Amino acid sequence: MKYSINTTEGDFEPGSNIKVLKNRLQINREEDMAEAEYALLLKLYQHIFEPEFSLATLDFELIKSWHRKWLKPIYDWAGELRTVNMSKDGFTFAAAPYLEAQVSTFERCYLGRFSELTAYQESELIEYLADSHVEFILIHPFREGNGRLSRLLMDTMATKAGFGPLDYTLWDQHKEFYFKAIQASVAGDNQHMIRLVHDILYSGYSVSQE
Repeated sequence: MKYSINTTEGDFEPGSNIKVLKNRLQINREEDMAEAEYALLLKLYQHIFEPEFSLATLDFELIKSWHRKWLKPIYDWAGELRTVNMSKDGFTFAAAPYLEAQVSTFERCYLGRFSELTAYQESELIEYLADSHVEFILIHPFREGNGRLSRLLMDTMATKAGFGPLDYTLWDQHKEFYFKAIQASVAGDNQHMIRLVHDILYSGYSVSQE
């Protein structure tokens, strides 16, 4: 399991060695689950970006609908805010009881500016993308798929600004630097995350897994 869940609400699929969440498909192998989730993620990308991208506004209800459309065939709780506390590598994400407030702030500070992105200068856009990405990761609103959904969200923002879905290969190749950049941004130093966003903004387009 990628994340440690600090409550008794964490249900796992029998036979998965506590590595695969309880699911509708009764999948108990990590490799099989990754394949199933990725196939559905591609369908979600097609839904949003094909035949053409036409998203005018963005709010958190839409993000929840994306999560539901993506993972509902697998998980009963898809599209709902998580009810468990989560952490990764010693880093604790927003506590479940405060998610509603955190989501509301995120919507006001970032999603509400979505329609303005076409007018942003390069430096302003990169900082917006970096900060919004860090905030989404920090909130970690869902039980599963937050990293991939954060990339989808950045892809929609970049596309709105005139770029397109981004190639995250660089991030995947330097995961330790990426995680440290997230932690530094939380501490108030966002220069490393800005650098990472700048690099992928000009590196090409693809869909990447978490």
